[in-house]
Amino acid sequence: MIEIMERDGALTFAVRVTPRASHDTIEGEYQGALKVRLTAPPVENRANEALRRLLAESLKVPVPAVRIVAGHKSRTKRVLVAGATRPQILTLAGGAKEEGDAHHGGH
Repeated sequence: MIEIMERDGALTFAVRVTPRASHDTIEGEYQGALKVRLTAPPVENRANEALRRLLAESLKVPVPAVRIVAGHKSRTKRVLVAGATRPQILTLAGGAKEEGDAHHGGH
């Protein structure tokens, strides 16, 4: 179960990132964190930015509302999201395992 902390209208939770994956996807809960696979490599902040974009899109909040507050250079990160709800995060943690098909397509 993901531990979600609420403070000042924002939610904070742990994310476990696997960079250089075949596609961007949220795979559910893993050891108390939201498990995320990203195509971006962990260089020049690219994986962190990809994580922010994926979470913003998935939670329907603007990218600036998603901040990495700890673990910038680690696979396990602490993320703060303003404007999202606990049920939204728990739904992501429930593990939509559909191989990222919602994230294919152009921007």
